[in-house]
Amino acid sequence: MSAPGATPVPLASGSERPPSTRYDVALLDLDGVVYIGPDAVPGVPAALASARRDGMRLGYVTNNASRTPEEVAAHLTELGVQAAAEDVITSSQAAATVVAELLGPGGRVLPVGGPGVAAALAAAGLTLVTSADDGPDAVVQGYGREVGWAQIAEAVVAVRNGARHVATNADPTVPSPRGPLPGNGALVAVVEGVTGVPPLVTGKPDPAMHAECVRRTGARRPLVVGDRLDTDIEGARRADAASLLVLTGVTGPAQLLAAPPDRRPDLLAPDAAGLLVPHPAVDADGRSWRCGAWNVRVAEGGAGLELSHDGGQSVDGDGLDGLRALCVAHWSAHPDDGAPAHVVGADDRAAGVLAHWGLAGGRG
Repeated sequence: MSAPGATPVPLASGSERPPSTRYDVALLDLDGVVYIGPDAVPGVPAALASARRDGMRLGYVTNNASRTPEEVAAHLTELGVQAAAEDVITSSQAAATVVAELLGPGGRVLPVGGPGVAAALAAAGLTLVTSADDGPDAVVQGYGREVGWAQIAEAVVAVRNGARHVATNADPTVPSPRGPLPGNGALVAVVEGVTGVPPLVTGKPDPAMHAECVRRTGARRPLVVGDRLDTDIEGARRADAASLLVLTGVTGPAQLLAAPPDRRPDLLAPDAAGLLVPHPAVDADGRSWRCGAWNVRVAEGGAGLELSHDGGQSVDGDGLDGLRALCVAHWSAHPDDGAPAHVVGADDRAAGVLAHWGLAGGRG
């Protein structure tokens, strides 16, 4: 445990109660959390239904600006996830709110992206234009699979002529069954690279996105559930909200261990079913850390960490107790910065788990 008065190390406290009974609203990322590509993450629709039965409300939050809330809700319903359009919060909506505040009613905006971008801007009372020659006051750029050279070129000309460049998000990639593919951030970087003008980013992790979520859901004690450290978890930290990282998307154990302080989650689970179960705490005495049947200590000579299993517990919870202990141990040594972790296994079971996590440091 942390010393009295000290800020607890993320993951150290766990949660004695299931998060679905502690928080009023779960703000769930979609890509990599609820679904990957066209398919639901196995077991997640049933888990979310159980969370609702526990009294938790669900908000579906996405930096993917390509679709309208109605389209997203329809997709979720097809996957067996109960959702209405008002349950969906997109980065297009956050961008539209910010731009409407900047420009006022009727401001002229050039949308670049999927249908969700234009729909959100129109709903916010802004005037849409189709060309840089129409004199837009702002360019709002969001993800769209059909975005091509012509739209990017119009954005470049408009920004060069003085339009404010607003990006719904800067995610460099989007998850897919074929692995990460170019996201909105990759194309935003093209416009910035040509014009030399940095964009105003309104999606996660910007607090504007969290404010949009709270405004639309009425959340008083939200829990952000995501798979990305640089958007979901950092966004929660910047908004002073609790967070749950799931490992069904782009983040793996090595990236989690190396995370800087502003990207460290409060809770960790294999998938969104982690909403339904208590989360174990990590006990520490300064030189060793324990979570469940797993122990971590500073390796001989102080060069890294050593993971071991006590061998007396056949059931290992959700399989992540060792990773929780490693994170708390490593982060305790790096309270102000992120750094790669060197880890070795003290026994065959530990070495096998480390190899499975891509942390193969061998036997100590």
